[in-house]
Amino acid sequence: VVAWGGDGSTFDIGLQALSGAMERNEDFIYVCYDNEAYMNTGIQRSSATPYGAWTTTTPAENMKGEAKKLIMEIVAAHRVPYAATLSLAYPEDFIAKFKKAKEMKGTRFLHILSPCPPGWKLADDLTIRISRLAVQTGMFPLYEIYGGIDYRMTIDVKSLKPIDDYLKLQRRFAHLTESDIGEIQHFVDLGWERLQRRCRQSAEEREESASS
Repeated sequence: VVAWGGDGSTFDIGLQALSGAMERNEDFIYVCYDNEAYMNTGIQRSSATPYGAWTTTTPAENMKGEAKKLIMEIVAAHRVPYAATLSLAYPEDFIAKFKKAKEMKGTRFLHILSPCPPGWKLADDLTIRISRLAVQTGMFPLYEIYGGIDYRMTIDVKSLKPIDDYLKLQRRFAHLTESDIGEIQHFVDLGWERLQRRCRQSAEEREESASS
């Protein structure tokens, strides 16, 4: 069984039902198709909308002041067998994770970042480029979580690009000041460092377990 939901139905209005299913470890694959707003109903803000982004309910003069909800952390707290982030710009990694999820039992959660050109005020032909930059800047790292505790990077970016490389291509961020961009960069850096620490700790624990 495969369930497919957007960020609104995953992060917000459907989280209660999803949480119950994950707590019971129901045997299905859940795919979150995340374009960071309620795009089908008019580009309204969701809790997946990043800090500072324009939407029709967070216009430039009243931009979103909250950070994007850490949905992968919520999923990890349920200790489901498998959770992973996926990007359109890395098809081999994308396909490998779907195949891996297919071979497992219990709840498997796949989080796909999928740009929406109208909602992101982005040229159509930049979809893959912006998807790749999301990974290369650390805005959307590609990793897996096993059992809620074992973190593994699947695309390890050795040196992150500045977050401005990602933001400047999207007019939904055109109103941001240098201070706003600095705030986003700080938040991304902290998240990247935290993820790296968790991956290192998980690797050390796997080595200890293998040698014992």
